[in-house]
Amino acid sequence: MNKTIFTTGILLGALSVILGAFGAHALEKVLDFDSLQSFETGVRYQMYHALLLLILSNVSVLNLKSKKQVYYLITTGIVLFSFSIYLLATNNLTSFNFKSIALITPIGGTILIVGWFVLGYKALKK
Repeated sequence: MNKTIFTTGILLGALSVILGAFGAHALEKVLDFDSLQSFETGVRYQMYHALLLLILSNVSVLNLKSKKQVYYLITTGIVLFSFSIYLLATNNLTSFNFKSIALITPIGGTILIVGWFVLGYKALKK
């Protein structure tokens, strides 16, 4: 499981660099300032949590079950939070109205917060 967590952290971290570069170079000319800022927020939070996964994979204070819980919460939170922001920020570039999925963003953010609290609780309980 540690290898899976570490690999996921690597892939999500690399993807955040790719998306950050894409946003800075390709989207800069087609998005307004607020949309670009939102896109960058998604990239930043994805990177923060990718780094958390890299750290989580090497933490010895948590047992495997606790690591799995945090891993699933953080990974799900990243997908719902950051990826919904990417879609919402680029809404004007597509024919689909992604504003209909706007409630996914705060759900993803809440899952990320829960992941942090579970991590803290499990680590302090040891």
